[in-house]
Amino acid sequence: MDASRGADPPAPSLPRRLAALEICPLTDRSGVHAAGEITLTTRTAWERTLEDLVGGGGDDVHLDLSAVTFVDVAGASAVAFAAQQLGSGRRMVLTGPPPGLRRALEMFWPGLVAIEVRA
Repeated sequence: MDASRGADPPAPSLPRRLAALEICPLTDRSGVHAAGEITLTTRTAWERTLEDLVGGGGDDVHLDLSAVTFVDVAGASAVAFAAQQLGSGRRMVLTGPPPGLRRALEMFWPGLVAIEVRA
């Protein structure tokens, strides 16, 4: 007996939205401009970028996040961890972070002096 007789045809696959993250180096200072989402699918690239910036030594690290639409808690954790790895006197300067990232930093890492948030 053919089990497929009388069964409903499989539903067509709905298009899946995959998170994307674009990261470009800043030309005028040490840091990057990021656009898109920082989630499970983009976290590895985000963490590598932060590691490279922190390991470079020297000046403050600038993250232009004005085109980032979402950062999950693990992405926020990566920012906080990277900031804690900066040498004495260095800061991580976040420009235009999404509201969720600001809230996560305030809630889980209050008083982390290595991070400066600019509107």
